[in-house]
Amino acid sequence: MKLAVTLGEPAGIGPELLAQLDQELDDCVIVGDPQLINQHLPQCPANKIEAVNLAVSSVPGELNTANAGCVLETIKVAALGCLDGRFDAMITNPIHKGIINDAGIGFSGHTEYLAELTHTRQVVMMLLNKFMKVALVTTHCPLKDVAGNITADKIQSVIKIMHHDLQHKFGLSNPHIAVCGLNPHAGEGGHLGHEEIDIIIPALNELKQQGFQLSGPIPADTLFTPNQVKNYDAILAMYHDQGLGPLKYAGFGESVNITLGLPIIRTSVDHGTALDIAGRGMADAGSLKAAIHLARDCVKKQKNHAR
Repeated sequence: MKLAVTLGEPAGIGPELLAQLDQELDDCVIVGDPQLINQHLPQCPANKIEAVNLAVSSVPGELNTANAGCVLETIKVAALGCLDGRFDAMITNPIHKGIINDAGIGFSGHTEYLAELTHTRQVVMMLLNKFMKVALVTTHCPLKDVAGNITADKIQSVIKIMHHDLQHKFGLSNPHIAVCGLNPHAGEGGHLGHEEIDIIIPALNELKQQGFQLSGPIPADTLFTPNQVKNYDAILAMYHDQGLGPLKYAGFGESVNITLGLPIIRTSVDHGTALDIAGRGMADAGSLKAAIHLARDCVKKQKNHAR
């Protein structure tokens, strides 16, 4: 097994996270600037580095638009390596979307970039920890636009992608998925919104007739309680903060982001670049360690499923 791990934003905490996990990286190739890698991992052999050189030297905590293209190149190299079979999976350290956009490059996140790079029509963002798995119908979408982006077709396609990858990458034969309502109290029978009645319930009923094991729509304020989440293999939230707020409260720093629907396995950390603590020895590598372990597990499960 060979895993590609991107260095992430060079001014962020990615390099020092890898230094903390030196003993975890035997089957990993680090994709990034060799000088920066050797600065943090002086014993890292050349064959464990896939070189993508920075345009200018990086200073912890100080973003530089000159390196934005290099950051994207690390993601591209890792993804193409997965597509051509050189790598079994990729794990990404955090990047800074703002500095990439400031460099004049249109970019909304790893998830969307990898979908375009792999020519995947639709992908699904899912985060997970030991308490729950939570996927999203809408991702980086302004709250005012969420309702307009919730359609029956989108809900169904997201659930189908979830179902497929929960089977192939997690080894769940018949996953049970709980679906959040969009509105408070899941619309309260139409008194607090009609999206549940008009869109969500019909979409779920159609999939149930096809054999999908689904529950919902369930009010989100009660679904994310310990006694509820334990009853489901995964949860589908309608928008970013509805699902990820509870998940990160339950296990921030130990959660993993995985992109479903891709022809490759990609996991990532649950946090950002943490520029305010970069270079100060305060970063916690728990999420990166979990992301590496999950990638390994998904590779094994996917190979077992293919047999």
